[in-house]
Amino acid sequence: MSKTDLSDIYRDYIACLNRQDWSVLGRFVDDDVCHNGRRIGLSGYREMLEGDFRDIPDLRFNIALLISNASHVACRLAFDCSPKGRFLGLDVDGRRVSFSENVFYEFRDGKIVEVWSVIDKTAIEAQL
Repeated sequence: MSKTDLSDIYRDYIACLNRQDWSVLGRFVDDDVCHNGRRIGLSGYREMLEGDFRDIPDLRFNIALLISNASHVACRLAFDCSPKGRFLGLDVDGRRVSFSENVFYEFRDGKIVEVWSVIDKTAIEAQL
């Protein structure tokens, strides 16, 4: 797969997340997907994302930096949102916070099979 194709697939995946169009998530995510070294499968991945949108009603994924090759995508996602209650163990309680997430994806046959994610919790702490 070419870098352009994978970048386009990834952008379509992000659009799917922002629409919360869970019925098409399987077009982008493999049935046996792993997240941070743990196999959670497509259903677990969907549950994780649904929980994120429940906890952060104004959640929107914004691509700040995107790099891809034939099988991997590296992305810096930017967030500006208001999580309800506790978020990452912090009492955010609806306050607006801005932070980034650095995510690496491995693709196989056009679908995400591995995700490694790190959220910049320090940036959130500094705002609270």
